Amino acid sequence: MEDLQDTELLVRKDPKVIEQCKILGIEDMSKVYCDPWTIGHDERFGNKMRLQQALMYYRPHADDMQYAFPLDFCPIVNTQTGEAIHIDIPSVRRPVNTFGSNYMPPDIEKAGGYRKDIKPLNITQPEGVSFTINGREISWQNFNMHIGFNYKEGIVLNNITFNDRGKVRPLFYRLSLAEMVVPYGNPERPHQRKHAFDLGEYGGGYMTNSLSLGCDCKGVIHYLDAEFCNRAGAAVTIKNAVCIHEEDAGILFKHTDFRDGSTIVTRGRKLVVSQIFTAANYEYCVYWILHQDGTIQLEIKLTGILNTYAMAPGEDTFGWGTEVHPGVNAHNHQHLFCLRIDPQIDGQNNTIFQVDATPGPGEVGSKENFYGNAFYAKKTPYKTTHESQADYNGATSRTWDIANTNVLHPYSKKPSSYKLVSREVPGLLPKPGSLVWKRAGFARHAVQVTKYADGQLHPAGRHVPQTSGEPSMGLPQWIGDGTDNIENEDVVLWHTFGLTHFPAPEDFPIMPAEPMTLLLRPRHFFLRNPVLDVPPSYASTPSQVAARKGVTDLTDKASKLAFGETSSLGASCSC
Repeated sequence: MEDLQDTELLVRKDPKVIEQCKILGIEDMSKVYCDPWTIGHDERFGNKMRLQQALMYYRPHADDMQYAFPLDFCPIVNTQTGEAIHIDIPSVRRPVNTFGSNYMPPDIEKAGGYRKDIKPLNITQPEGVSFTINGREISWQNFNMHIGFNYKEGIVLNNITFNDRGKVRPLFYRLSLAEMVVPYGNPERPHQRKHAFDLGEYGGGYMTNSLSLGCDCKGVIHYLDAEFCNRAGAAVTIKNAVCIHEEDAGILFKHTDFRDGSTIVTRGRKLVVSQIFTAANYEYCVYWILHQDGTIQLEIKLTGILNTYAMAPGEDTFGWGTEVHPGVNAHNHQHLFCLRIDPQIDGQNNTIFQVDATPGPGEVGSKENFYGNAFYAKKTPYKTTHESQADYNGATSRTWDIANTNVLHPYSKKPSSYKLVSREVPGLLPKPGSLVWKRAGFARHAVQVTKYADGQLHPAGRHVPQTSGEPSMGLPQWIGDGTDNIENEDVVLWHTFGLTHFPAPEDFPIMPAEPMTLLLRPRHFFLRNPVLDVPPSYASTPSQVAARKGVTDLTDKASKLAFGETSSLGASCSC
């Protein structure tokens, strides 16, 4: 991380950079800033020097947001020698933008001020939280797990189990965000180098924020710190790196019988383990969420500021970007995350099934499908690593079952499973053979499965900066010739998901958070609905309704139905 800070100081003093700034009319170098990115790979320079590319910006005023003032050149800095060894300069120069777009309170007050119609919303737990923590081990609503944290991946969930009516059942040995890549879609130099591996090149753990109560997290919070080493080997502590708290999760289940008005409604809650890391301009808010029914959810929110580039008046973007502010071009890009799932569903030996919603065989009028309305879940087991290289298919609502075929449900006779439900799965848009395609081999498919092996943690390779992609490191190597057996084995499932971002003015100067989510849901795992024992918020049985007697009232005494103390049937309610 020190390389990034050093690079900004270096470019301000470099005579070649100063000369380019003067060409653009900038005399005061204290107002010049840069976002240093590792160079990724540039065939002109190889990988024998420790290089940064400096994405250049200007701040006319100390409180201005520099991304509204991008500069049109890009120095390459050798951080070992402390010099700019090259500067990429466009053939047609672009002037510096003339006015800003800011988002801090003084600027909003000047533009009309903040909304006045927002009332306080308080979250309280007067009896404390429902989880217990012993060191970094947490127990909550039948779940038990260890919360780890490291430099690259950030939060790591280990040894996740579920207490199923007294039997502790293993679910996952390890869950983590293992890698990500952000390829940009402008083919002009130097933008081909803009495909940041924010975890492999910098570290989602090391870039994490110290979280603040009432801002980043709200409610009754437990925090965990994170410790790392800096370049000199000295300890660095990030206070409040991980936030742990409970939230209301809405209706857990509900049913009202239309015949007699008998009702049960139960509200759920969720446990949220979160971190937020800042990768130069972007913020990534990572939420690992446990639900009472055994579901594990990963939600990521993207906010922060668009990466921007200078734009001449009337310049054609050719569709590679959007003019989000006069003179400011925000290029198309993708955010592709790789989730590493090391399962142990009722044991170490698991099989991954591809599940596709499929019409039944036979034409309309045939004996087996006379009315043509038959459909079923087609389950295809992955037997080899080659077979496991699969893409998402929205037309078949494709999901993936992580199954223990040695443990069958007593009713359904189907394997004990957890289902991966993920629908935000864009394909890698850079073409096969491109620099990004070679360096980010993990992103070529939505799902890939390998046999577990010690040390196989980083799907783009352990040392990502300045790799050429020849050979492609990480997952492509581990897949090998594709013949490894992965059926009924100790396996690891690698899932690439994310979004494709075509910027718009609404994303500038700072982006409203855009969420994406995926689920790991129990299927044929529990005997029946595992949350029937969660106390209902309101319940009235048919006999109680008929007798107009009081009903179960187990929770919040302060909240009543909107239309009064009692329902139209005379039953009291607390929701």
